Amino acid sequence: MRFLIIQTAFLGDVVLATPLIEKLRAFYPEDRIDFLVRKGNESLLKDHPLLDEVLVWNKKEHKMRNLWGMMRKVRVRRYDYVINLQRFASSGLITVFSGAYTIGFDKNPLSRYFKEKKPHVIGTDPKHYKHEVERNLSLIEGLTDGAMVRPKLYPSEGDYQKVATRKNGPYITMSPASVWFTKQLAREKWVELIKSTDAGQKIYLLGAPGDQALCEGILQEAGHPNAVSLCGQLSLLQSAALMRDARMNYVNDSAPMHLASAMNAPVTAVYCSTVPYFGFGPLSDVSRVVETPEALDCRPCGLHGYRACPKGHFKCAYTIPVALLKGDL
Repeated sequence: MRFLIIQTAFLGDVVLATPLIEKLRAFYPEDRIDFLVRKGNESLLKDHPLLDEVLVWNKKEHKMRNLWGMMRKVRVRRYDYVINLQRFASSGLITVFSGAYTIGFDKNPLSRYFKEKKPHVIGTDPKHYKHEVERNLSLIEGLTDGAMVRPKLYPSEGDYQKVATRKNGPYITMSPASVWFTKQLAREKWVELIKSTDAGQKIYLLGAPGDQALCEGILQEAGHPNAVSLCGQLSLLQSAALMRDARMNYVNDSAPMHLASAMNAPVTAVYCSTVPYFGFGPLSDVSRVVETPEALDCRPCGLHGYRACPKGHFKCAYTIPVALLKGDL
């Protein structure tokens, strides 16, 4: 059989879709499994040993022309199953036009045309927690089983060699940035966290090229003798390879948290405007979730966060004690 998994959202969403690769490959070891991502996310799945091919859709340039091209490309491949995790109409068009047996979430505007549609419910009650990975895996229960599988990425030997020289002694990593500003721990808190860390401790700041200014500013103010920024110097898989062996990885509710989950790396996940019971929390064996101890009636303010605090005070970030981040409380 021929399977296509579609997830054209953000980096973290692609990581949280990787359990479907693991599960399908375990049940269908000889069959074809392809994965469709948006351009820019394909490096996460580079040389993935369980995938046959990664299809890349360029959504930013000539979006509709490239969408039509991808629809035709998928259709001529005659997949038996197309499994769509994305909840927007564009991915729904690719799915419906595929001619395959189609499975997806009921939130997709074209889900009425899917052969199977499953509910996608974001949690609102901490007592009834369901992780996004569980929601994703529900799409293939009929093809596999209901067992939970953790996300997994496969850095190459070259990726591990790239970061090998950074591992000559204990170290921690920090990933201060996020696509959404209100998901980021306040800059001043990162400075305080670094200042409170022993001067002999190696600290690596991770991020994309666009995060360089933020991280360099944090380092300059913190003045830690063993803290350096690696922003823009490592690929996503190289960053994951470095995170795997860290003593601790400090992250926001963002893609680096999911990289840690995929490497089963120790992680401290900081939640500012969002909350863990939405279902996007860390899955590493060693993981901590840190939130403000204050009862803020404005939190959570949204599923994804905002470019700025809607209330103007950003208390969800500024009221997190550094001692709590370090596990001293």
